[in-house]
Amino acid sequence: MIKLILVAGARPNFMKIAPLMHALKNHPTIQPVLVHTGQHYDVKMSGQFFDELDIPAPDMNLEVGSASHAVQTARIMEGFEQVCLSEKPDFVLVVGDVNSTAACTLVASKMGIKTIHYEAGLRSNDRTMPEEINRLVTDAISDIFITTSVDADENLLREGIPNEKIYMLGNLMIDSLVAQLPKAQQTVLDFKLLNQDRHITLGKDFTEGRYGALTFHRPGNVDDKESLTTLVNLWGEISEKIPLVFPVHPRTYKNIVQFGLLPVIARYPHLYFIEPLGYLQFIHLVSLSAFALTDSGGIQEETTFMNIPCLTVRPNTERPVTVWEGSNKLIKVEEIVNEVQLIKLGKGKKGKIPKYWDGLTAKRIVKLIDELANCLDKKE
Repeated sequence: MIKLILVAGARPNFMKIAPLMHALKNHPTIQPVLVHTGQHYDVKMSGQFFDELDIPAPDMNLEVGSASHAVQTARIMEGFEQVCLSEKPDFVLVVGDVNSTAACTLVASKMGIKTIHYEAGLRSNDRTMPEEINRLVTDAISDIFITTSVDADENLLREGIPNEKIYMLGNLMIDSLVAQLPKAQQTVLDFKLLNQDRHITLGKDFTEGRYGALTFHRPGNVDDKESLTTLVNLWGEISEKIPLVFPVHPRTYKNIVQFGLLPVIARYPHLYFIEPLGYLQFIHLVSLSAFALTDSGGIQEETTFMNIPCLTVRPNTERPVTVWEGSNKLIKVEEIVNEVQLIKLGKGKKGKIPKYWDGLTAKRIVKLIDELANCLDKKE
């Protein structure tokens, strides 16, 4: 029996780990051990995702909580070292690009444990993004690289990773989307507005195909007062033409309050700020939207699969396949109003679904791990 530790730490990880946990259930030769680092720790950002995605309770929770990048990474490393000492895994599988990803890879690599990085090779080429540093660190020391697109393979080859260690197997986020969308579409889109005794409801306050879904949390957009002020005014201007529904990230909301922007938001009756959503309600909201306006990563992939225009307010993306093949478009702040107008006229960007984004990625990954385990047995 091969022991495989799977690491989840933050909200984006859960949608990637869920299909693997389902595919590994009752597996005859692989024993999965799920470790939650506790990087996202409140119910809305963590616990609810385990429930909705039907992921079993983690075998271990490091409960590191929020802190600076350095402190959080150190706490994860400290806790994960003890996990590896007690569990003695054959492989550690990490996903994505959060602090947990880099921290656990560092620990496993130094302990001589084989590491597998799912979503390897993604590059924004922007080192001001903490996620880019995590990607570079993780890929510099991993043993096996599982990618979601051809450009990721090319990045790894360019960085000197041997071709035989790279496996393009598809997108686990799409596995979760394919599996959960029917259930998501049964959820009720009725939301309480932040700091108000008022609800908004699909069909009354916003209508299928006639609203935009917002997500913003990148430091470059929301931590700087001038940038965030510009965005808030822009959201307000757009909301006068088409309603906008924004499940607000806690840090973004904290900055809105700190920068005194609540009165600006209050001037726009169709700019709807709501609490962060669980996975099912969120993908239901996006699936019925006319477009997504975002600076996030995962939503670029989800909208590409659903062929919904996605306007990404960033100068770069680590997921360029969503631009080359999908419905995603990198956009400057000053271009957003015109692009929204095009979408309202039915001229928004459309695309196609990239190779292997088919809901079967987890099965391919488990097959690969099985083969790796057999190689390990033969060596021993």
